[in-house]
Amino acid sequence: MTAAATPATSPAPAGEQSGVRLARSRRNAELSLLVLAMVLVAAYGAMVEANVLDTITPSFWVPAAALSAVFLGMHLVIRFLAPFADPALLPAVALLNGLGVGFLHRLDLANATPAERAELATFAGIGGRQLAWTLVSVILAAGLLALMRDHRSVSRYAYTLGLAGIVLVMLPAVLPPSISEINGAKLWVRIGGFSIQPGEFAKLALLVFFAYYLVRKREVLSLASHRFLGIDFPRGRDLGPVLVVWVISLLVLVFEKDLGTSLLYFGMFVVTLYIATERVSWLLIGLVLFFGGAYLAYVLGDAFGGPFANFYVRAEIWLDPFGDPYDKGYQLVQGLLALGTGGMFGAGPGGGQPLLLPEVQNDFIFAGLGEEIGLFGLSALLVIYLLIVERGLRAALAVRDSFGKLLAGGLAFTLALQVFVIVGGISGLIPLTGQTTPFLSAGGSSLMANWLLVAVLLRVSDAGRRPVTGVGGKVTRPSAGPPEQLHGAPTEVIKP
Repeated sequence: MTAAATPATSPAPAGEQSGVRLARSRRNAELSLLVLAMVLVAAYGAMVEANVLDTITPSFWVPAAALSAVFLGMHLVIRFLAPFADPALLPAVALLNGLGVGFLHRLDLANATPAERAELATFAGIGGRQLAWTLVSVILAAGLLALMRDHRSVSRYAYTLGLAGIVLVMLPAVLPPSISEINGAKLWVRIGGFSIQPGEFAKLALLVFFAYYLVRKREVLSLASHRFLGIDFPRGRDLGPVLVVWVISLLVLVFEKDLGTSLLYFGMFVVTLYIATERVSWLLIGLVLFFGGAYLAYVLGDAFGGPFANFYVRAEIWLDPFGDPYDKGYQLVQGLLALGTGGMFGAGPGGGQPLLLPEVQNDFIFAGLGEEIGLFGLSALLVIYLLIVERGLRAALAVRDSFGKLLAGGLAFTLALQVFVIVGGISGLIPLTGQTTPFLSAGGSSLMANWLLVAVLLRVSDAGRRPVTGVGGKVTRPSAGPPEQLHGAPTEVIKP
């Protein structure tokens, strides 16, 4: 009997019914993973107190319980607003966020006197502020899921978001150093006791613009003018957008004095361009342009100083951190010593000396954790980041429209690049940057922006995993067929 002849009252085939239940039951898997993550956070807090206080207080579980309530609320929002979203994203992010709060509370214990430690309030200090920022960030992510029922709707505001992103990127550069510069990098806007890092939000706005622009222009940018060493290179007149973003990234490098932010913006554009066109030549051109520009800034800093001097100093510290280990190279040297002291298994949660690390709550939180959880623990954290990135790329492959593919792929790569930049700087692979470690470092700007990033990935994954109901109630998964028309954009699917 054909599907058209099936009576309206007859149930769908068992396989199809189980397929629907399977998709919806992923929320239960998400809840189970979330409970496991919070158990690990509570266990980490108990071990910290055991090492720092030589006892475990009756309230060791309170931070984990507070976080559990916040993340459970987000789980309920996802259950109702994005029921088919990837079940691994929220637990993975919650575990990182929870460990970050736990380590910051550990710093509060280390800063307190021995007499004050046992009576230290759970919601006081850096850890308490981070807990409050977590609540705000999760509320913002939930609000974005409620407002953005279809990820394609944000493409209507692509040019507005692109302009806003450029303004947010350049704002700290034009402000006086007294309200924008911290540790040599002009990345902040400080008014009174409040500070914000606008570049964290700029990356999301710019990614929406990049995805929309490249969906519309991908056919032109895919054209090749000549072939060299087996690689097809684009036409010269199509290099304009790449050169514009390259110039902007160099301006960030020079005037905001930050290599990491410059690399982040230029890298996410070039990789999104590669995803759109599948041309390896764009990656090669991007690498040549960026490293050529960085070397030029280094040479000019050596010869003329001025706005290039800061980058030259950072590069010199990177090349020989032990040349001046008590002054300019002190931060990097202490970070390397912390990683070396941690060894394979670390000194145990609460057993290290993180206060010897400058900015351990921000830039060097990865090194502070490394001293206490060792190489094995840091590898586990990197695997969790890798899982989030992989799930983001899987959402990009599953969704049917080209805009969603580019948006999710760009967001996933941006998170991976941010982790690479900060870990590379701490380990001496690249010069130090002012980037924060996503979900771990203290600060509201980074935490809010990254939770918004996760919310977008949840929305895209929900669209990609959502079953499609066909004729006669038959339920199928989204196929690789032609996507829906996107505001006049090409209808061809980008090949995975």
